[in-house]
Amino acid sequence: MTTTNFVGDIVEPEREIASPPQDFNLRSVLLACLVLLVCAYAMHWASAVFIPLLLGLMLSYALTPVVDRLQRWRLPRVLGAAGVLSAVVIGFGSMAYTLSDDAATLVESLPEAGQKLSQALRPTRSTPVSTIDKVQEAATNLEQAAKASTAIAPPARGVTRVQIEQPRVNIKEYLWSRTVGLASLIGQAAVVFFIAFFLLTAGDSFRRKMVKIMGPTFAKKRVTVEVMDEISAQIQRYLVIQVSTSVLVGLATWGVLWWLGLERAAVWGLVAAVLNLVPYLGAIVTAGALALAAFLQFGSFGMAALIGGVSMLINTIEGNLITPWLAGRAGSINPLVIFVGVLAFGWLWGIWGLLLGTPLIMVAKSICDHVDDLKPVAELLGE
Repeated sequence: MTTTNFVGDIVEPEREIASPPQDFNLRSVLLACLVLLVCAYAMHWASAVFIPLLLGLMLSYALTPVVDRLQRWRLPRVLGAAGVLSAVVIGFGSMAYTLSDDAATLVESLPEAGQKLSQALRPTRSTPVSTIDKVQEAATNLEQAAKASTAIAPPARGVTRVQIEQPRVNIKEYLWSRTVGLASLIGQAAVVFFIAFFLLTAGDSFRRKMVKIMGPTFAKKRVTVEVMDEISAQIQRYLVIQVSTSVLVGLATWGVLWWLGLERAAVWGLVAAVLNLVPYLGAIVTAGALALAAFLQFGSFGMAALIGGVSMLINTIEGNLITPWLAGRAGSINPLVIFVGVLAFGWLWGIWGLLLGTPLIMVAKSICDHVDDLKPVAELLGE
């Protein structure tokens, strides 16, 4: 539309300049980063609370199908939960008692392994000794003799000799520290089992409460139910796969090490099974430890390389063939995301973070898959 001024000239209409679309909101990104940092600090600061809570939650997810089956057999849920947890405690206790002697012997042999490895890595002199080397050796011997004579000589009058002695080992303090550490470990394990027991006896009560508080609309309740169902299915499937593959890795490692003649093969099989729960890093640690144990026993780098390579081969077959075949391709997560997540949670919570990193990433992906605003994050986490 054109307008005219008081002279009668035609004036062009003013054109509005459209602002460019703001797809990238810097303020929102900075706010999200700040929230992420605050959450990471809170998780690190309250690790004594989060770690037992998450371990108890994972244990309850693992044992829920068994307790549900016992409840369908007319056994009260409280008795079923108590019985299943008691069976788990008895099983782990008997296994630890059976392998305790071999494990103690293995730990006591670690200093000897370090000394033997340092001696093997020390360069040997294969060339004949030259005249300069003989002169240097003679000078070194003369210097040591001079130091010895100076140390033996009596001190001058008015000078007090000072002798530095290494402090003796305080047995009481050592035993007290070990007792406190064992009591702390038992207390944390008891907290984990109590949390799992209460979750198992609660059944679907927390689930119904979560659906109730999410809102009155049917859509929100439906999304909540779908998210909780997928989280439960994902975690249970992950636990079943991890336990099954860890048992296979432990048995295979035990059999191969027994066939190769490595001592305490059963202990190493248990170590391989436990460390298999840690993605990527567990296989590397197992192979390195087995190579060191093989070198300590056989004194050969060839046997160390063979046993370490066999361990890596077992873990490679498990990680690239057995686990993908059991898990399938649905709902898989990017391996890079798993690796980075395991490192991040390991930095936050240590060894427990290495074990809990993958399940927490799976929970985050399940939530992001059902929330429209978080679907780009789910696409980033997916494979």
